[in-house]
Amino acid sequence: MSESSGTPQTYQVLARKYRPTTFEDMIGQESMVTTLTNAFKSGRIAHAFMLTGVRGIGKTTTARLLARALNYESETEKGPSVNLGTPGVHCESIMASSHMDVLEMDAASRTGVENMRELLDGVRYAPVSARYKVYVIDEVHMLSTGAFNALLKTLEEPPDHAKFIFATTEIRKVPVTVLSRCQRFDLRRVEAGALKNHLSSISEKEGVSIDDDGLALLARSAEGSVRDALSLLDQAIVQGGLDGSAVTVEEVQSMLGLADRARVVELFASAASGDASAALNEMRAQYNDGADPVVVMRDLLDICHEVSRAKTLGDEARFDAAPDQIVRLKELAENLSLGQLTRIWQMLLKAYGEVRMAPVPLAAAEMALLKISVAGEMPPTELAAKILKELAAGNFSPPVLSQKPEMSGGAQSSTGPSSSRPISAAPIEESYAPIPSIGSQVPKPAPMPAASIAITALKDFTSNLPDTQIQLRYDVEKYVRVIRFKPGAITIEKMQDAPVTLIGKMVEALRDITGDLWLIEQENGKGAPSISEARKQAKEDQDAADRAHPAFSHSLLKNAKLLEIRDVPTTSESNIIAADFSGSIEHEQDES
Repeated sequence: MSESSGTPQTYQVLARKYRPTTFEDMIGQESMVTTLTNAFKSGRIAHAFMLTGVRGIGKTTTARLLARALNYESETEKGPSVNLGTPGVHCESIMASSHMDVLEMDAASRTGVENMRELLDGVRYAPVSARYKVYVIDEVHMLSTGAFNALLKTLEEPPDHAKFIFATTEIRKVPVTVLSRCQRFDLRRVEAGALKNHLSSISEKEGVSIDDDGLALLARSAEGSVRDALSLLDQAIVQGGLDGSAVTVEEVQSMLGLADRARVVELFASAASGDASAALNEMRAQYNDGADPVVVMRDLLDICHEVSRAKTLGDEARFDAAPDQIVRLKELAENLSLGQLTRIWQMLLKAYGEVRMAPVPLAAAEMALLKISVAGEMPPTELAAKILKELAAGNFSPPVLSQKPEMSGGAQSSTGPSSSRPISAAPIEESYAPIPSIGSQVPKPAPMPAASIAITALKDFTSNLPDTQIQLRYDVEKYVRVIRFKPGAITIEKMQDAPVTLIGKMVEALRDITGDLWLIEQENGKGAPSISEARKQAKEDQDAADRAHPAFSHSLLKNAKLLEIRDVPTTSESNIIAADFSGSIEHEQDES
């Protein structure tokens, strides 16, 4: 309550209270300010400007500053100027959106062509008091097609006294014909470091004390948006209570639903090393402490990205984190390969969307950690590719270990095979050296794939197909007619009634069997009979040959039906083949 009047004072949020009043007050947009300064000094001022960027980056504020700069007038300055330190004649009314020569329109609520025509009716009239008549259209991408068309002609040939300033978050929805007539400025996201310094200075002005780590959390959570950062600061200030006590990082974490970053790093380390139990226990502990599973998954993505940068850049990598956390990130980078990190990234990225949509986010997050832990026990993908290459070349020999390193369940020993022992899947699985990982956790060795199989004919391919691909075997035998066949390349007759995916499935199956990529082409030529056709023809030829046997020439067997032929062992080569017709031949007596 005001002591003098007894009326309540309206609180002004920080985002409005500390809105920039000059171009110098804007943070992170130095390139745009430089361009505008040079344009104003040289007199090359565009008639239309397009401001784009994420929400809360300052597009509307920049539009108003630009309107002030275009109409700036003071006792010493009579032309457009970006030096707005000293308020000009029109500055106050423009910033208050009450100047009659600066018209602001929200395209989100006035999207129709009628609204645009109403706005443009006054373009032909000169400004009342200012230098230019400025039209500021916010969220311009919301305009309808008719509204854009109504605007286009005026935008192409505007009067000298008219300027247009557009702002949008969806630049791709703006027609190219409009974009090509505007000078475009992309307002960049503000870096976390600059945003933290900005929040620190505002906290001092407000007489509030907030931990540096807490300010860093607020800056990271804002994701480059100044308005979001100030809104979060507004919320964080009241966390300290009415006694004016400092706001701690724990209070900021609780407000944002964040987990301690050091604990998230250890959660990532446990999952990446294959320690599923530790990962689940830590996830549940952070959840009980108030952490949001969705936020934890996003933090895990950040950790994975930072570890990948440390792995790739080495000492050149720079991190916005505490020194002890930077040391831990580099330790993780040393123990994980790029293949493992990219694999974890893909799983985390998929899990992030699943956790957001899951009815029980905690359960989805825990299942994602289990999947990452299982992948952590596998050898790196680079190693698997190297082993396959060496196996194909015939140079692979598994290393001999006297004893395996200690696992989480205790020490296990295994004696490796001698150098003269032949290589097979089982000995490799027993004796292959585990890949060192984080801490004392060592992934279990994975079994080696079987050697590739040589395919020299289509029948070799179908006979090596597994039982799970019985449909593919049936389709190949029925539809494929081979014109030319050589290892790695098959030319077949054009198939008419075959499934459209047959060739793709054949290529994939051949790659799985042989380890090589095969080329399958279709031609209009005549190919050899398919396997099914050849099998049917062989059966018909055999039946015809059996029918030609002298036994069937007897008059009693003129109308007999052949059911079965059995080979009867004979005592000598000179014996005549005896056929037991009882039960094997159906005899139909002749009517005569």
